[in-house]
Amino acid sequence: MSLYPPLSRRFLRVWQRNFTVYQQSWKISFIPPLTEPLFYLLAFGLGLSGLVGAIAYHGEAISYVRFIAPALIAITVMNSAFFENTYGSFVRMYYQKTFDAMMTTPLTVEEIILGEILWGATKAMIATAIMMAVISAFGLILYPSGLLLIPLALLGGLAFGAAGMVCTSLVPSIDLFNLPVFLFITPMFLFGGTFFPLENLPAWARQIAALLPLTHLVDLSRAFATGRMDASLLPGLGYLILLNAIVLPLAIRKMRGRLIK
Repeated sequence: MSLYPPLSRRFLRVWQRNFTVYQQSWKISFIPPLTEPLFYLLAFGLGLSGLVGAIAYHGEAISYVRFIAPALIAITVMNSAFFENTYGSFVRMYYQKTFDAMMTTPLTVEEIILGEILWGATKAMIATAIMMAVISAFGLILYPSGLLLIPLALLGGLAFGAAGMVCTSLVPSIDLFNLPVFLFITPMFLFGGTFFPLENLPAWARQIAALLPLTHLVDLSRAFATGRMDASLLPGLGYLILLNAIVLPLAIRKMRGRLIK
């Protein structure tokens, strides 16, 4: 079997199915990305910001709130895509038997999984757009460079969605998703340059952080939100593109092995 199996545009039908279901409960899904940045900005803006003061960021001093605001978007991209393609996809696969139903149609397994991952990335983009509207109201995103956060959410959403799908292909029960969340998501949340500069970490910890995808997503988000556009962003962008090239076909292959026995 080829590493990159042949695909058709039929995978968009899977995306369409999930979007149709999403429309039935969009008001509930709309609440977290709308309220979460408000809670964080109020807590850090009114609480920690006065204690921390300004943060040194690429040769200039910026407020702590401006430092963490783009990181909140990156975290949302990670969580939206990863949890959609772990818990959400597992429910559709195991409990609702949606995958079994789709496999009785002309859709291939590869198209079903790609459609699922694309939907996870789409949810990350929707959440990003909502958060951008909230954060922009506080004047914490510079435009037009801030508009690049939307395609960045797609790129990051595909990577984290595919990583989540790999986990879905491996866990025997939904309870075991706690393991990748604890070992994969939580360390990135804490040590991906989200709430403090990586320069504050020892050298060995900075080297480990450089291997984490959220670190690069946070750095790119922060750069786009603050208008820092230079060649130093290329390695992080290349990292995310390479990660997609690895985990997308891996997720498809692993899920094919689980669904077709």
